[in-house]
Amino acid sequence: MIKTNLSAIYRDYIACLNKQDWPKLGQFVHDEAIHNGRRVGLSGYLEMLRRDFDEIPDLYFDVQMLISDPPYIASRLGFDCTPKGAFLGLDVNGKRVSFAENVIYEFRGEKIVQVWSVIDKAAIEAQL
Repeated sequence: MIKTNLSAIYRDYIACLNKQDWPKLGQFVHDEAIHNGRRVGLSGYLEMLRRDFDEIPDLYFDVQMLISDPPYIASRLGFDCTPKGAFLGLDVNGKRVSFAENVIYEFRGEKIVQVWSVIDKAAIEAQL
């Protein structure tokens, strides 16, 4: 897969998330997807995203950095949002917080098959 093609697919995936266009999610996420070592499949991945948007109504994925080395994408995502209650075990309770997530995705064909994600929890703690 060509780097520019994978980058474009990834940006389309992020647009899908930001639009909450759940019927299209299967175009980007493999049926057997794994998230941080746990097999969640497409249905579990969708459930995770729906829960995120329910807990953080103003959630928006901002691609701040993108590195493509097929079949991998590395991305730094920025967030500036207001989680409704507890988030990552922290009592945010509607306070606006800014933080980053560093994510590596493995693609099989044009679909995400594995995700490794680390959220900068310390940045949130510092704002509380």
